[in-house]
This record gives sequence, structure tokens and C-alpha cells, in this order.
Amino acid sequence: MRKKIIDFSKFSSFKIGGKFSVDMIDDAQAIPKNAFIVGACNNILIGNNPPILAKLSKKFDYIKIENNTLKIGAATPSGKIFSFCKKHNIANFEFLSHLPGTLGGLVYMNAGLKEYEIFNTLIFVKTANAEIEKKDIEHGYRYTNITSPILEATFELKYGFDEAKVDIFKTMRSNQPSLPSAGSCFKNPKGDYAGRLIEAVGLKGFRVGGMEFSSQHANFLVNVGNGAFDDAIFLIKEAQSRVYAAFKIWLECEIAVLDVEYMGENSPLVRP
Repeated sequence: MRKKIIDFSKFSSFKIGGKFSVDMIDDAQAIPKNAFIVGACNNILIGNNPPILAKLSKKFDYIKIENNTLKIGAATPSGKIFSFCKKHNIANFEFLSHLPGTLGGLVYMNAGLKEYEIFNTLIFVKTANAEIEKKDIEHGYRYTNITSPILEATFELKYGFDEAKVDIFKTMRSNQPSLPSAGSCFKNPKGDYAGRLIEAVGLKGFRVGGMEFSSQHANFLVNVGNGAFDDAIFLIKEAQSRVYAAFKIWLECEIAVLDVEYMGENSPLVRP
């Protein structure tokens, strides 16, 4: 198996992380057991001691129109999908214009903007173990129960690209900071907003080291310069602790924290 050293301080959207060996996957049967697929590392906080890391190769970067469906490889970047759909007048993927990532990660977390989600037009997912129909996948707001690495997804093919939607999504993103981050830090709890809760407990604009809950949007944990993993973890735990103490609401991370100390049932980031 090919291995590649990736400097996550440059590769990840957080601009945090050391240089770690990553298994490059050309063959679905060669994915190491318990490996975490990092994709484009847009929704991930890499720790000082990450688990086994893997990345799908360019073999899984493709888009095909086949049998009146759209088949997309899991390593395909969102920008490439958006450009393909715009060029071929394909509808329902306009929201990807302002949503970074690769297809595998987008499907795994049912990514989207408001009611526009990747699962809306999904037919089935091909994983390393099986092909799974949408009806057999538990999914909801930024959640799926998919446990095996995603290799490909098949979507309904509908024509009619809507440029007006692109403008709508641009407006939705206009209040989000441009500093390095991983997007929304926490999922919005039912009936409320994580950003409102973080601001209510005095953490909007709060900084530790090089990390800060953005003064522009409180639910964005941003790297203001030389941010470190430990700084980010401190702020995440502080927000969870303060919000729970004040509102009895546990903020669930939307980002994935990849560090063996902070993973599993004994994680300090798990609900009390």
C-alpha cells in the first residue's frame, strides 16, 4: 500500500496538525481496519496522536451519467461536482457551490445548507462492504449511521440548473468568517442555534492561544494564527460545559476530532 506524508497544518481547513503518514487507497479491499478516511480534511480537527489515517486516491474521483442516474466517486471534490452540474444543466447540486469537501464526507455527514441536503436526491451508497439503499440508511440533520468507508454514491438525475439558488446559497454564507476553520463547530440543537447559545454564555470572540470562537459568527471556531489542537479542544469543552450549565443543552460537535485521547466512549467530548 502506498503511504504519503501529509502536513495537516497546510492540508486541513483548520490549518492545524502535524505531519502524519496517510495510507493512500487505490483498492477498496485494501482499506486498513479502523482507518479514518480524511477526504479533503474540511470538517476535521487533527490531534497530536491521530488514529490510522487513510485517503482515497484519484481512482475514486469521477462523475458519470449512467442509466439516467448520476454516479459520483467518494474522492470527488464538491467544486468539481458543482462545475459538472452547471455545465450539464443538472439540478439539485447548486448548494455545493459554497460547501467544501469531497463526496464521501458530504454523504457521511448528510451535509447541506438549511433544507438542501445531499440525501435529498440520493438513491444508494456503495461502501467498502456493500451497496446500501437510501431507505436502509438512518439519516437526519448532519447525521448518518454509515459505518463503512464510502466509495461511491448514486443520485437521481434531474435537469434544470438554477443559478438563482447559487445566489441564495452565497447569501447564506455571507456571515461566515474567512479565517481557517472547519465550518460550524457544533450541530444546532433542536429548536435553537449553537451560535446563539455560545454567545449567550459569553464565548463569542473568546480567544485562547491562536483559536477563537469568531466574533463574526460564534459557532465558527477559527484559527486566528498559529492555532493549536489543545487550544481548540479547550474552547470546545468550555463551550459544552458553559452551555450545559446554563441551559442543560449538550452541544454536539459537528466537526470530527481525530485524536485517540478524544475518541471513543470515554471521550471528554461525549455527553455527560
